[in-house]
Amino acid sequence: MAKDQEIGVTHAVVDKAAERAYVRKLDIYLLPFLSLMYFFNSVDRSNLGNAKTDGMDKDLGFTGEEYSLLILLFYIPNGLCDLPLNMLTKKYSGKIMLPSLMLFWGSMALLQCVAKSFGGLLPLRLLIGASEAGFFAGVVFYLTLFYTRGELGFRISIFFGSALLAAAFSGLISYGVFQIKHSIPGWKWLFIIEGAMTVILALIAFFWLPASPSSAWFLNDAERQLAERRTLRDLSSTAHSEFSIKDCFRTWKDVKFIAWCIISFTYPVAFATASNFLPQIVARLGYSVVKTNLWTVAPNAVGFLFLLVVTYSSDHFRERTYHIIFSLCVSLIGLIILATIDVIANKGVAYFACFMLCAGAYIPSCLVHSWHNNNNLSESSRAATTGLLVGLGNLGGIISAATFRVEYAPKYVPTLAATAACNVVCIMTTAALGIWMKMENRARDREQGVKIRPEEVPTEMLGDGEKSEMWRFFT
Repeated sequence: MAKDQEIGVTHAVVDKAAERAYVRKLDIYLLPFLSLMYFFNSVDRSNLGNAKTDGMDKDLGFTGEEYSLLILLFYIPNGLCDLPLNMLTKKYSGKIMLPSLMLFWGSMALLQCVAKSFGGLLPLRLLIGASEAGFFAGVVFYLTLFYTRGELGFRISIFFGSALLAAAFSGLISYGVFQIKHSIPGWKWLFIIEGAMTVILALIAFFWLPASPSSAWFLNDAERQLAERRTLRDLSSTAHSEFSIKDCFRTWKDVKFIAWCIISFTYPVAFATASNFLPQIVARLGYSVVKTNLWTVAPNAVGFLFLLVVTYSSDHFRERTYHIIFSLCVSLIGLIILATIDVIANKGVAYFACFMLCAGAYIPSCLVHSWHNNNNLSESSRAATTGLLVGLGNLGGIISAATFRVEYAPKYVPTLAATAACNVVCIMTTAALGIWMKMENRARDREQGVKIRPEEVPTEMLGDGEKSEMWRFFT
């Protein structure tokens, strides 16, 4: 205790029962609703692959690479709009921005049913890409206002895991809709049903989401005070602050920021390959349209469970680096298998590889953004940095879309090889950054003659960030 007092570490008294009750309320009122919103974000983003299996491309007269172009061009506004939209989320709050974005992209998704050609569908997809851009980054930032650093990774995984369930849901609803015999094509009904549900949920969200813990309608006065104490103790923040343009970019000159950019650009390529092209990958096994959509369900469902287990472990042990590397290795093995075997002669092995791809591809999206937010105590900086890094990830999806070309069918080896190469780069960069942080923590411990864990230092005492004497990286 004397040594702790010497270096200034304080041990706040925590009412664990009250804190569990508070977190339980967040988990009941806030997290499921955000997860449902992202569920439809993912559905409206990825249902193009399901629509294609029902002949959308033929009905709209697609030629050459037009389908791949739809996927590729989506990522341009989706990557470029993250930063400004996330800064607006900090300025105007998630209560305003998140439902507004959802209402817009849901309306555009619904209007896809009236498209008559590639030229009619393309602007709608671009607008969906632009409006969806700020949602994931916005929610990640929004959650940092409510959850502590040791709670964030698992909660983001629950929220983000709805993307896996969305892929499964889209496969199931496609399975049902495509069997309806009607004068209106099944793929149009798919856009109508899923787009309308998105619009309805967006309208509800305006009334459901609070701007911050202090204004949350589902918290009482004691819980709001508890939320403030948690902010000072172990949130990814020193205190709630006003929006500041200067603070937005203050960490971008750091050399570590280059590593964050490389990691954020490369890890999402596997995610993009799995989310956009899994139906086409499964179709390589030679099954009917109905079975192809149905067989995409299981890999995504198992991937969701795998996501929860790994991120829970990451939060429990308060460790990010090795958990991210592990997940990248899992998806890398799946990609290598799919690229090197004869899938027709080894259908069971190929289908198992699809499970591995989904199991590993989604986890970094949760842990990478938990990781850099855990090490950034400025709200304005977190908003801008999360927006940029998520935007880079969306631009990284262009690599997958650009290499998933018709002439590479049915093996798509260039696509799988490019995705695997990005995984390797990401593994190396993550290892370098994480191990450096761990070594820096040990060096500071030796210099001060005491071993300090990041959670032992209240964030209110870290106003100078990394320059603070008691700063320890959350690794």
